[in-house]
Amino acid sequence: MQKISTQSEWAIRAQDVLPAGGFGNFDHSVFIKEGKGSRVWDEDGNEYIDYLIGSGPMLLGHGNEEVLEAVYEQLPKGMTFFANNAAAIELAEEIIRATPCGEQLRYVSSGGEADMYAIRAARAFTGRDLVVKFEGGYHGMSAEAQMSLAPQKLVNFPMAVPDSAGIPESVRDQMLIAPFNDFDYIHSLLAEYGDQVACIIVEPLQRIIPPAPGFLELLREEANKYGIVLVFDEVVTGFRFSYGGAQELYGVTPDLCTQGKVIGGGFPLAATVGRADIMAHFDKAKVGAEGWLMQLGTLSGNPVAAVAGLKTMEILRRDGQYDKLRACGQRIIDMTAAELNAHDIPHRIVGDRTLFEVVFTERDVNDYRDVLKSNNQRGAAYNKVLREHGLFKAPGKTYPSLAITEADLEQTHAAIKAAAAHIAEG
Repeated sequence: MQKISTQSEWAIRAQDVLPAGGFGNFDHSVFIKEGKGSRVWDEDGNEYIDYLIGSGPMLLGHGNEEVLEAVYEQLPKGMTFFANNAAAIELAEEIIRATPCGEQLRYVSSGGEADMYAIRAARAFTGRDLVVKFEGGYHGMSAEAQMSLAPQKLVNFPMAVPDSAGIPESVRDQMLIAPFNDFDYIHSLLAEYGDQVACIIVEPLQRIIPPAPGFLELLREEANKYGIVLVFDEVVTGFRFSYGGAQELYGVTPDLCTQGKVIGGGFPLAATVGRADIMAHFDKAKVGAEGWLMQLGTLSGNPVAAVAGLKTMEILRRDGQYDKLRACGQRIIDMTAAELNAHDIPHRIVGDRTLFEVVFTERDVNDYRDVLKSNNQRGAAYNKVLREHGLFKAPGKTYPSLAITEADLEQTHAAIKAAAAHIAEG
């Protein structure tokens, strides 16, 4: 077979076997060859500081030696069993200790699966069908989750807009879409439909948009009032915002949450976590055949992912880790604001110090439609210059990691300075 050594050659080959030439995730023109610490290298040899970090899971950076040691120790003992194993039980115990809503959990392989099962568990528990979801919220690839994730056609709430072909029309009728951070709308929506709603599913920080003060508390109160299961999608925020996730940071406890990314230490692992009486629907002996929620997966609770997750979480429990992560994020936020302000470029830096992005707008960002009204052309140009200056990141998020060094921050500042100047030049 002919040796392939460049990204352009790999792109040609990918077109033959992959729709659109990619996995459906990141920029299909980029082929990453290697990651180490805070950096990645593509197939052309270009080196980048990695602020994508696998879309979140590589919080410790790439190739952490302690995580690798744990994985190497497990590999000769077995890579998967489709049966219980001790490492996954230990990991479950630690996740439950750390998670305010945690009493029991079920493993799956991806965050999207965890969200799907959380919705299904809520329906099984309440006997209701309707789901409240917030416009712009991401909860995986299920039919329910693919409603009003990124609609370009803006319709009146609570009507849902499918983001994908192949979704039955009946799914739209089961979804109630609300604007994030809108107190009055949630009050009125649940006043009309509350006794038919199985769950409210929400990212406590929606993509990059923080909850308005009191908004999550309102969701908790309204869920209690109408007997609705409140689900926090913590696939992104879990073990990133704090060891106990967004529910610990914000002080609001849901009934269920979903975890992923960090808990697998870079391997495919996720979980639906929550109250024992709701999780009981995964146990036929407790709820009977009619109430039983079937769930199984070939790699659920995989022991390699479990030991990687256990070691990752052990490292995160050490003194000063979250202080270091937040300080790194704050440095990047401060340098970004300084460079954009120097050129009088209207912008908002939206998110948390552990996860944020620049939105080129003159208005505050409270929901999906505020982001949609921003200057996307400026955003694209800004991110293009960052890439050219060695920063590897998604178009809509910046993920700091614990591997970022002082030298990385200096290079990051230079890249931001160049990008701000480019925007100012028009």
